[in-house]
Amino acid sequence: MVVAEMHAKTRLAARPGVTTAELDRVAREVLERRGARSNFLNYHGFPAVICTSPNDMIVHGIPGPYRLQEGDILSIDCGAIIEGYHGDAAFTMAVGDTSAEAEKLIRVTEESLWAGIRRMEEGNRLHDIGAAVQTVAEGAGFSVVREYVGHAIGTAMHEEPQVPNYWPGVPGPKLKVGMVFAVEPMVNAGGPGTRTLDDGWSVVTADGSLSAHFEHTIAVTEDGPEVLTLPG
Repeated sequence: MVVAEMHAKTRLAARPGVTTAELDRVAREVLERRGARSNFLNYHGFPAVICTSPNDMIVHGIPGPYRLQEGDILSIDCGAIIEGYHGDAAFTMAVGDTSAEAEKLIRVTEESLWAGIRRMEEGNRLHDIGAAVQTVAEGAGFSVVREYVGHAIGTAMHEEPQVPNYWPGVPGPKLKVGMVFAVEPMVNAGGPGTRTLDDGWSVVTADGSLSAHFEHTIAVTEDGPEVLTLPG
């Protein structure tokens, strides 16, 4: 609920002329009002409560002086700690009007996330999730990032096992009721290669192509997957 509110408020605030630092302040206000803690702030030294990753930036963008421009696409990734438990989710949006390719990339990446979520049934295998993501993304002519993956989540933000967004060649462990994972496809319009900028955090596409990122925290239940980071 808190993470969903951070998404909603930052989405409303993200428009041409707004800086990514201003979006971080919006998210901080949500955390303060809801009495929640950020699991991003100071994580291995990260200086903000959200990651803001525009255009060819895949993940881990540091909020700062960059002003959003008409036609940008922007990924916002954030999390919160409530009563000792972590939530983690991301979305990508267009800033104003953008290109048809960018719109398609955003749509397909979100569709790939939901394809993976639908595989989160008890008895399925962990890597069925990534196979579903990969099928949707590559079927649309895009590529899936390999270096960065989803993860189990609970009393820590990043727990084992990892959840790749592609088929790694083995089926992985069986899914069981009570397991909770953050599934987060990162999909590039060009090739899957990445590089990290000099700030040590921001990851961009190696070829300069656009990238989109979607994520939810999901529990495996007796009734199927339950998405914990949707609005209530």
